[in-house]
Amino acid sequence: MIIMAMWVMPMSYGHGAMIHDAAEAPDVAEAPGINDPSKTLDTNWYDARATFYGDIHGGETQQGACGYGNLFRQGYGLATAALSTALFNDGYTCGACYEIMCARDPQWCLPGSIKITATNFCPPNYTKTVDVWCNPPQKHFDLSLPMFLKIAKFKAGVVPVRYRRVLCAKTGGVKFETKGNPYFLMVLLYNVGGAGDVKFVQVKGNKTGWITMKKNWGQNWTTDTVLTGQGLSFRVTTSDGVTKDFINLMPKNWGFGQTFVGKINF
Repeated sequence: MIIMAMWVMPMSYGHGAMIHDAAEAPDVAEAPGINDPSKTLDTNWYDARATFYGDIHGGETQQGACGYGNLFRQGYGLATAALSTALFNDGYTCGACYEIMCARDPQWCLPGSIKITATNFCPPNYTKTVDVWCNPPQKHFDLSLPMFLKIAKFKAGVVPVRYRRVLCAKTGGVKFETKGNPYFLMVLLYNVGGAGDVKFVQVKGNKTGWITMKKNWGQNWTTDTVLTGQGLSFRVTTSDGVTKDFINLMPKNWGFGQTFVGKINF
């Protein structure tokens, strides 16, 4: 697995969204699908395969290519998976939730299904030509071991599965973790409900209009606009076109290495 280091700092809580606060509208042309009622979550069932990585306690599944850190602290726990290239979509699928069941292999399959969140990337290996499940165009889930054991026997190693997208059920508000320096703000979004995968983010200081952030990697979003000393609001859009405003989320004295929790979720 791709393991990407990140640092963990103490958590602090900011103000949640205030619906009565006015805010300038974004340029919707920059984000196709915003508030588009025809853009809905595809919940059809599809075929894929599944394996597992890490140990029974979730070793090797922490951190990862989505930018999340301690998955236990962030609320994801062991109900996670690394996605193959065909599903990962350059990190835009990070945070999406899936229901998965073992299928068409009575020797190794167990009844029932699991629900997981995409938190990592299963990289392709072009030096091998067989049993390389994460190579394009294959759709593949590399599950944590505890999740794999809920749908298949350990000795199977790899099993055919059926999967579908489902809404993410999260407790509390969307969380925003700040990183960077006075000239570069990077924000990790996590604990996102609804569709789960964020497609578009804007930030607004109390002295600026809405500024479109760029996806850096995983679910880390950045801007090089200097925003220190300003209270910050965020506008977030998920892959199903739903947009939420988090007005006055961060006070003027916000700092780097802090996490702010919105009062709303998707």
